Amino acid sequence: MKKILITGGAGFIGSHVVRLFVNKYSDYQIFNLDKLTYAGNLANLTDIESQPNYTFLKGDIVDAAYINGIFAEHQFDAVIHLAAESHVDRSITNPLDFVFTNVVGTVNLLNAAKELWKADFSDKLFYHVSTDEVYGSLHDDSFFLETTPYDPQSPYSASKASSDHFVRAYRNTYKMPVVVSNCSNNYGPNQFPEKLLPLFYNNIKNNKPLPVYGKGENVRDWLYVLDHARAIDDVFHKGKEGETYNIGGFNEWTNIDLIKLLCKVMDRKLGRAEGESEKLITYVTDRAGHDLRYAIDANKIMTELGWKPSLQFEEGLEKTIDWYLANETWIDNVTSGSYQKYYENQYTAR
Repeated sequence: MKKILITGGAGFIGSHVVRLFVNKYSDYQIFNLDKLTYAGNLANLTDIESQPNYTFLKGDIVDAAYINGIFAEHQFDAVIHLAAESHVDRSITNPLDFVFTNVVGTVNLLNAAKELWKADFSDKLFYHVSTDEVYGSLHDDSFFLETTPYDPQSPYSASKASSDHFVRAYRNTYKMPVVVSNCSNNYGPNQFPEKLLPLFYNNIKNNKPLPVYGKGENVRDWLYVLDHARAIDDVFHKGKEGETYNIGGFNEWTNIDLIKLLCKVMDRKLGRAEGESEKLITYVTDRAGHDLRYAIDANKIMTELGWKPSLQFEEGLEKTIDWYLANETWIDNVTSGSYQKYYENQYTAR
């Protein structure tokens, strides 16, 4: 069986990628490596944890000895690297955490793969999943292309830009087969409630303030997380080695318009009077170095690989809210911290 290591597979995007690969490719052995920090939640994967082609590995990509050990033991044929510190606000407070995980961790994985595959790179691949934030901020009507120069504006995006450069450097220097994708903002089920949509969903449900940075004029391009997982599948199997693919939803929204739409949908779902939840909006001091606009041109992946988003934002938002309403125990466990006991309960006793 082809052995594929997916890093960060208990996180928001990673868990959807793991599920897709486990269910779709019975001839692959999928190894999910996750440190299980605050954002890693094995309860995201209860439906596939007993599948014969799925193995969970608890470990830290910053631990080079551990990484070298699992590569030697399991002889991975490919890596899909999603593990990362990803919240911009946290990067402003603790930038070194992002340097260690996003830069040093990526280089540890590259070194382990290089050592394992050095005799024969054929049929091997290191797929690095990155972000559109490495391109910086748009101040006109243009879009990020795969050739857009990097201009990271936060410690988070700087750390991801650095890891992107290391991946490409290993291809140039060591001839390692790599591919990189840069994606826009994701939303959907299982997202940790520090991010805008699940945070505001939970605050609306509990009648708490909705803190909006500045005037809420920042623009983001939104993509449903299952569409991103499908794109990763396509890039992994059909992408050209050495290439970069931008992944986006062609769904640009200002933060304030998105929040007002969320309020409107939540009022309807919760049986509240329309406009009731908008009263919770509270404007707060803008984030330091806040990028004005991100927007992805995804024509390359659409034209070359045949991928396209399946949902427009309004439909995806409805599906996402319905999932959170139907899974209130999940979000209650996440916000209370009790989800972190899942690994201990499910794995240490085995």
